[in-house]
Amino acid sequence: MTSFAAGELSGLLKDPDTNWQPQDWLPNPESPDFLDQVAEIRKRAANIPDDLFVVLVGDMITEEALPTYMNMLNTLEGTKDNSGADAHPWAVWTRKWTAEENRHGDLMNKYLWMTGKVNMKPVETTIQKLIGSGMNPKTDNNPYLGFVYTSFQERATKISHGNTARLAKEAGDPEFAKMCGIIAADEGRHEIAYQRIIDEVLARDPDGAVLAYADMMEKQITMPAHMMCDGQHKARTGRDLFVDFAAVAERTGVYTGHDYADIMDHLNKRWDIANITGLGGEAAAAQEYLMKQPARIRKLVAFAEKRAAKKPPAKETFSWIYDRPVDIN
Repeated sequence: MTSFAAGELSGLLKDPDTNWQPQDWLPNPESPDFLDQVAEIRKRAANIPDDLFVVLVGDMITEEALPTYMNMLNTLEGTKDNSGADAHPWAVWTRKWTAEENRHGDLMNKYLWMTGKVNMKPVETTIQKLIGSGMNPKTDNNPYLGFVYTSFQERATKISHGNTARLAKEAGDPEFAKMCGIIAADEGRHEIAYQRIIDEVLARDPDGAVLAYADMMEKQITMPAHMMCDGQHKARTGRDLFVDFAAVAERTGVYTGHDYADIMDHLNKRWDIANITGLGGEAAAAQEYLMKQPARIRKLVAFAEKRAAKKPPAKETFSWIYDRPVDIN
């Protein structure tokens, strides 16, 4: 698939000389109006609710753990960058994908710092700890599994950034909304790239592709920041930081169990799983499993929502926002 990677993937990357850069969206430090521009950011940010700040910070931390994701791609047999500067198309894709993704954390980090609403020291500690902890996507160095994971995860991040864009606009910060929107657009291009890889695998090895997809869904897609820790949250609350962050994302509608089911439904349709013919017995069973999963997940989500509705309201504090409490259910 080397020729495929050279042709199909490179066309979904943008030229760094013409692509947007974080500074395009940030105050110019050389401008005599720099401090006025920062003041305007702080004024708009005053309208953003704390629960949305928790989600924005969690999303930013996820983006800032980029070295972990490049490392994960370079564990995949047959596509990894062995020297760190390999010329083969898979290695070039990984490096250039990483370069495009790197802008996301840079932009969100700088903007959130200027709002004055975020306690950057514990945020920075969380980033360092997360990169140091790594991640376990359960891809087993297998490129089929790895690219199923990225196909799902890039769509998940696109949805998350798109929803934060909508909420930031509703809260009165249209500029931050635009930033989240352009990040979501990048994730959309990257989603297409990874899904095209699986398109090609399905054309060449349908049994292997379907089995890999089912394997990842049976394991469940683990969010890339699932090991986040600020060194304070668990000791203070007895609760896992990622679990509480995810709970706020769920409650605000930024990323929910319904989104998880919708993504799987989308991938089933995108890869036309229902209409693949000629599969062997094990792959045919996996095909049947995949088609049933979105409805099953939606039932589980609905059940969980009913249980959550019966729980008394609960708040939790987050070091990221100076220990201000937010609702977690």
